[in-house]
Amino acid sequence: MIELSFHNDGSIAQFTLARPPANAWTPEMLAQMREYVGQLNANARVRAIVVTGQGPKFFSAGADLNQFASGSKESALIAASAFGTAMEALSKARAVVIAAINGYAMGGGLECALSCDVRIAEQHAQMALPEPGVGLLPAGCGTQTLPWLVGEGWAKRMILTGERVNAETALRIGLVEEVVETGKSLEAALAMAQRVMKNSPQANVFCKQLIHQARNGVPRAAALAVERERFVDLFSGPDQREGVNAFLEKRAPEWKFEW
Repeated sequence: MIELSFHNDGSIAQFTLARPPANAWTPEMLAQMREYVGQLNANARVRAIVVTGQGPKFFSAGADLNQFASGSKESALIAASAFGTAMEALSKARAVVIAAINGYAMGGGLECALSCDVRIAEQHAQMALPEPGVGLLPAGCGTQTLPWLVGEGWAKRMILTGERVNAETALRIGLVEEVVETGKSLEAALAMAQRVMKNSPQANVFCKQLIHQARNGVPRAAALAVERERFVDLFSGPDQREGVNAFLEKRAPEWKFEW
């Protein structure tokens, strides 16, 4: 199952992957996460989402392989659809999504982290996409997102050779953005989420959409045109005036924008 909790008076949501012993995904868990993301997208107060795993050892070990033991194509179709739609929903979430990788992130577990905007790993964390080793492939956007983050070479090393990387290597190749002490990833992720609160909600949403245009292959000229349009669009709401005047008056802004 996935537990959902809130922090900071409802502005920061937390997903906890809670299916011991390894927090392995099932289609039902994936559907639950997709539903939660939809609910949070509709909640204007939610500005950040933190995703972590229950326990000291696993973020998530990926898919529960018992569902594939029979070789059923029907099971494969259900799983591929569940993983793909859930991870796409997470990557497109309106809020800023931060992964607190508290341990092993394998297969679909790593794909969940890849679908987040920022990844913070504990120093003992291990990450891999080992699906080809059991006759499968990453079907939760992993073959597309991993190369974008770490480059084609490292993506091929991890997927085609089954190479597992530790937190230090993950930081060096750009797979994670920060490494913290064991047991500190959730604290660090929540602190980062608090920093999100300092930014304009509307500006953050526009910026995230614009950054994703590069990932989605939008031609540079077209993306730059949209960038300029969104800059002007900010002047239609109260955030822009509040942000600039708060800076000039040397005070913290009071954001009032609502979706």
